[in-house]
Amino acid sequence: MSGLMGIDAKTASCAGAPFPQECVNAERAAPAISASFTKYGLTSKGEQAAALAILLFESASFKYNKNHFPGRPGQGTYNMQMPNFNTEYAAAAGVSTAGTPAELVDRLNAKDELAFGSAAWYLSTKCSPAVRAALKTGSAEGWSQYLTVCVGTTQTEERNVIWRAALKGMGN
Repeated sequence: MSGLMGIDAKTASCAGAPFPQECVNAERAAPAISASFTKYGLTSKGEQAAALAILLFESASFKYNKNHFPGRPGQGTYNMQMPNFNTEYAAAAGVSTAGTPAELVDRLNAKDELAFGSAAWYLSTKCSPAVRAALKTGSAEGWSQYLTVCVGTTQTEERNVIWRAALKGMGN
């Protein structure tokens, strides 16, 4: 994870971040991301690159940990998880799920390990064995399945650029 700035140079600094209290630089993010890979069993470079790419894309290079556009209260962590998944994740992590969805996101974001760990948790618990197997190959097809089948989002060139950089940075 020491190569985060090589994967995405915008992670070097929080200067000019629209919500400075949400921004984290690569130096601070790297240990939490690395720990999440270990905790949730993401041992392949392909899975690690996918989780890192979603974190980088959804948080605009670690600048946001809450959804501001269009502004869904309770959507957040650095992979912009939906509130229902944040509730599941918090319960699995032993974090109180009491209160509003926005309050729950604040509790998850209070610890880097939780704020960054959500991507690895999601991949390890919500993606099918078939999607995980495809991701492990480091192939474009695996990445496409992860986005469209597991995450349920559209594959775009902006996402692909970040994934290719993450894959290269992971040594694939």
